[in-house]
Amino acid sequence: MSQARSIRENPAPSGPPDFRKPDTWFRVLLIVNSGALLGALAANREWRFFFAELLELAALVEPVTLVSLALLALASAWLPRLPKWLGGVLVVLLVLLVTAAVRSLFAAVHLIAPDAAGFSRISLWAVIGVALLLGWFEMSGRVRSPALAEARLLALTARIRPHFLFNALNAVLGVMRSDPRRAETALEELADLFRVLMRENADLVPLSEEILVARQYVNLERLRLGERVRVVWDMTACPPDPLVPPLMLQPLLENAVYHGIEPATEPGEITIRFERKDSRLRVELSNPMTAAQSHTRGNQMALTNIRERLMLFFDLEATMTTQVSAGRFCVSIEFPYRPVTDR
Repeated sequence: MSQARSIRENPAPSGPPDFRKPDTWFRVLLIVNSGALLGALAANREWRFFFAELLELAALVEPVTLVSLALLALASAWLPRLPKWLGGVLVVLLVLLVTAAVRSLFAAVHLIAPDAAGFSRISLWAVIGVALLLGWFEMSGRVRSPALAEARLLALTARIRPHFLFNALNAVLGVMRSDPRRAETALEELADLFRVLMRENADLVPLSEEILVARQYVNLERLRLGERVRVVWDMTACPPDPLVPPLMLQPLLENAVYHGIEPATEPGEITIRFERKDSRLRVELSNPMTAAQSHTRGNQMALTNIRERLMLFFDLEATMTTQVSAGRFCVSIEFPYRPVTDR
């Protein structure tokens, strides 16, 4: 199963979801188990029987769900080729057959009593549940369709803080007479940075391009803050050719400067580390926490922006976590490792 290098490669909704994907299994299991829990709560009349009833329901629901997912994963190669309505009907029929088989097996080993009325009720709920799941996948697929994803990505990319542009231009004006060559270089870096911000950015890019943009940004901030901005790059465990989401490092660095370096009076160190772990790439960035409390909301808005863009490229395959440790704010991002040679 090939992995998309661009949000344009995200398939438009054309039928049942791809049941070979781990995130599809995760979503189905989460929704089905949540529904089973709510069903057990609704049917329960005495709390002392609740866990027994929930266990009995789970004993039927879990095998049906797992076997159905396994069979649908095997069928995912040809299900999208069918008309949408026919694919949905086949999914419902398969789940009904699995439900009947599991229930018959349980009855044969005397785990449950044969009950036609009970089977009809379970079958009805299975049909309703599958229909709701397929409808939900259809709606989420439309939200993640390439056209909408590109529009969403463009809106997220355009959210550069206005204060950075004003500060950068003021810094250039400040050195224009004393160091015109540096001012000219800074304007070129600013133009390059905004050229990157204004392009479509719908494709994964080599890490070297991201680092170049990040270094240009740091140079512009140093024009204003001087040696207060210190950046340490740890590339020892990083492969030489990973593909990464565009504009991932620059917003993280801007966030670190705005919340950790700018409010302080002393120099601050930002550390950036890249590491490959099996089939995943891990990026860690940390900055001082000086006076960060006054910018908490802006910090969360910036991180939410980055998290949404990761979701557009990798869906549930990407994770982003934050923590405060030893007076430093740390951001950790993981996503699938994809070499630039496969681009």
